[in-house]
Amino acid sequence: MLTIVMYHYVRDLKRSRFPRIKGLEIELFRQQLQYLRRHYAPVTMEQVIAATQCAQSLPANPVLLTFDDGYADHFQFVLPVLEEMGIQGSFFPPARACLENRVLDVNKVHYVLASVDDAEMLAASILVMLEEFRGTYPIESNDAYLERYAKPSRFDPPEVIFIKRMLQVGLPEPVRNAITEELFHRHVTDDEAAFAAELYMSIDQLRWLVRRGMYVGSHGYDHYWLDSLDRANQERQIDLSLDFLRRLGCDTRNWTMCYPFGAWNESLLSILRQRGCRLGLTTRVDLADMRSDPLTLPRLDTNDLSKSAVAPPNAWTVAARSSDPGGTSPVARVA
Repeated sequence: MLTIVMYHYVRDLKRSRFPRIKGLEIELFRQQLQYLRRHYAPVTMEQVIAATQCAQSLPANPVLLTFDDGYADHFQFVLPVLEEMGIQGSFFPPARACLENRVLDVNKVHYVLASVDDAEMLAASILVMLEEFRGTYPIESNDAYLERYAKPSRFDPPEVIFIKRMLQVGLPEPVRNAITEELFHRHVTDDEAAFAAELYMSIDQLRWLVRRGMYVGSHGYDHYWLDSLDRANQERQIDLSLDFLRRLGCDTRNWTMCYPFGAWNESLLSILRQRGCRLGLTTRVDLADMRSDPLTLPRLDTNDLSKSAVAPPNAWTVAARSSDPGGTSPVARVA
């Protein structure tokens, strides 16, 4: 069994401009890696790909570290620790965030939530803003949206999940984009380009990761819920992301896919197989059985490791099997 660990924001939270963003403190990250070095055998993505093709076996207690969303945190804080400890990280940046100097809607929602004290008030304001779009777009009743999305996850209360799901996938795209834009400008900043330059890695930084022996894979182009798209748009997202990987100098013969929000369906899997994708990472909470479909491997969130960093060796196994078996996205704490 392979343990695949998922990270997002890793930074000096207490001294950052947004101390309430849901991320991991640098020192705790370092402690977790020290723990992993004692109890697990860190492996590279190339080793895992080879193992899925039965070209080689993995060592006992293998662990793979993955970093989603292309944050500048990963270059500034994560890379030095990985290099110090001799561990490869696998990084999955959404292409649009790095190429267009635009803040992804998912991140706009993160920073709005980190800037507003009252999530219930924020949720209520979204429902009020819907009135502007009724009659123009197919907007359901407020009660219908609340019934569908106001449900807690492993990491967030119902009002926060309601906000995230409404602005990520629940509303028609023009509506959610307009509401997210308004909230971001109202509560965070009017200078989106400057914020994006601070938030995400640059092309040069990503190329440096590749040159330093780190692995960079696909996270789509726009960071959409890929299971919500028709086949043509799924193909567009995958092909644009592959063009992005080629631009970075990545090996697109042995490429991997990390599904935004953990969302995939059979249509997407068939596209990935046609494009020669070797491995796919979900957010289903479990250990990865190397005999299963390599395109639907589960991962554990960093939160599944005891914050004491001195948990017993099977801590993540226990955490995974005691969590919501429905696989509510661990990204919910940050996505």
